Formats: sequence, structure tokens, C-alpha cells
Amino acid sequence: MAKVRMRDVAEHAGVSVRTVSNVVNGYSHVSPDTRAKVQRSLDELGYRMDYLARGLRSGRTGFIALAVPFLAEPYFAELAQAVIRAAGRRGITVLVESTAGDSEVERRIIEGGLTNVADGVLLSALTLPASDIAVKKPDFPLVMLGEHSVGDQFPRVGIDNVAAARTAVEHLLEQGCRWIVALGRNGSENGRQRTEGYEQAMSAARVRRVNWLVVPVEDWTREQGYMAVRELLEGDGPLPDAIFAFNDALAVGALRALDASGVRVPEDVAVVGIDAVQESAYTHPPLTSIAPDLDAIAERSLTLLEEQMQAPEEADETAPGEDAQAGAAVAAPQEATPYRLVVRESSRRGPVPG
Repeated sequence: MAKVRMRDVAEHAGVSVRTVSNVVNGYSHVSPDTRAKVQRSLDELGYRMDYLARGLRSGRTGFIALAVPFLAEPYFAELAQAVIRAAGRRGITVLVESTAGDSEVERRIIEGGLTNVADGVLLSALTLPASDIAVKKPDFPLVMLGEHSVGDQFPRVGIDNVAAARTAVEHLLEQGCRWIVALGRNGSENGRQRTEGYEQAMSAARVRRVNWLVVPVEDWTREQGYMAVRELLEGDGPLPDAIFAFNDALAVGALRALDASGVRVPEDVAVVGIDAVQESAYTHPPLTSIAPDLDAIAERSLTLLEEQMQAPEEADETAPGEDAQAGAAVAAPQEATPYRLVVRESSRRGPVPG
């Protein structure tokens, strides 16, 4: 059976070869109707991309790098899996790097430390402050993942961190909770944003701020969550009626500390986390959590990365009349992807009496 060429697909769809190439490579300079028409022809004819030939023509490696803080942490492992799945559908291989949350490693990556092996970089930064980097945009394809920002000059994809935290706390307030612990404040941008969301929800509900309810930790780990909650329970203050943990790892540690102290969840203390990692469905009790749409984060970040990887001449040669939009893209977009609240037994108390 003869190999299906782009020219065959173009004739079948009634478009130019350039348009077929733009669709196959995932470029954005094609109208939705034209893209759908080309995709139908690709499917009907059984077209398969020759990735080796594409790499030889373009000078690209076919690899991108994904740098995350900790592969042992479930959230980052699940994010990596989402990126690898989405990249695989595009014929891209992902090289995964762990930064250990080291700001110096993150800085080297932003300065091009992985570009010798990859065509572009997705970086989930954790500690690098904006003051540590040059103001100029990077001279290689780079997209930031997550809520930690190191400057608006870098395209970034994540959830609205403040709104997500506010949603979690509003849920606890709806359950009748008022003495709500914010577990996880630290010096990070993530910690600042989630503290802000907590305070917004509490203020909107006219709940008086109590400083001891905002509990700092060094790192967002199970151990830190356990130790912080044990110390809280052993203190002189009253028992809180809820804990908003800034991630699921902290929430898992909090659940263990509550159980070890004979505190019932959710009857005595309700618990909510953020990340909705797979583990959270199997804790005791199952953990209510904010679930970011990891597939949406992966897809959108890869699209932004591929748009940067696209050579200028490829955009310029889009066939006339086919909804070319070269030059219309906004520089360094800061995009928020969907999230949802997954309610489980750790916070569900039933209807609150009026």
C-alpha cells in the first residue's frame, strides 16, 4: 500500500500543502473549520507523520525538556504523566529533569541549561524569585507551568491559585466551619497566593482573622503537615473545626496527626487539600481536594511551546484566505486552566442547619 503524503491529504481536503503541514504540526494559524476538514482527511486517508524526516528538515531534535521540583511527589509525577501523554500525541519525546526545588538549578534552566538536548523547555519553578533573572525574554522556547511566577515575560500556564484556595475555604464555610486553619504558609509565591485566597474567603464570610490559625511550614510534605498539626493539637488553643491544607501532601500528614490524636474527621475537624492526586481518594477518610485539570495544563503549555518553536517562515507561508493570524499572538500569555472541587468524606458533613 502506497504511503499517504501531505499532498494527497491536501487534494482530498481541498486545501494547500502548507495548511496540511500547519495542522499536522499543531500550529495555530488555521481556522477551526479548516482544521476540522483537514483532520477528517488525515483520518480517512490514514496519514502518519514521518518524524525522522521532519526532524532532519527542521533541524529539531524531537525532544522537549520538562523540569519539575520533585518526581517523588505525586502531584509532579502526575503532571509529568499528563505532559508525556499529550506530547506523545504530537510525536514529541519528553526528557524529564528534577530540580529539587533548587533556585540555582531553576535559574540555569531559564538561562538555557537544557537547550543543548531539547527544542524547548517546560519548567515548573518552585523557589526562583523574579529578582534573580534578567528582564529580557529567553531566546529559546520556554513555558512556565504552575502558579509560581518569575515574571510576566515568561509564558505561564496554571490554575488561578487565589481563586482555587478561596473555593476550598468557601466549601468549609458552607459546612458550618469557622475556626479554619490555613496550613502551609511559607515564603513561596504559591504560599502567598493560597494564603490570600484563604483570607479573601474568611473576610467575605465576615469571620474574624485569628493569627494562630495561619500555620507556617518549611516544606509542603506529609512530614511537615503531620508535625505542624501535632504541635497545634498539643498547644493551649481551642480545637479548630477545619484545616485547609495548601496541598494534598500536607493534608495527608494532617489526617495522620488527627487520627493519632483521636480527633474524628470530619465530625470534629474537616480537612480539604489542593491537587487531588490519586492518593487522595484512598486516604482515611478520602480527602476532599481541589483538582487542577492536568490534561488542560499539558495541552495548552505544549501548544504555547510549539508556537514558539515554529520557524517564522512557516507562519509567513500560510496560504492566503485560510484565516492566517501570524503576529496576532499575545506575547508571554499568563493563562489559567480549569479546576474543580472534588468533595469526599474528609469534609462532607451534610446539610448545615439554618
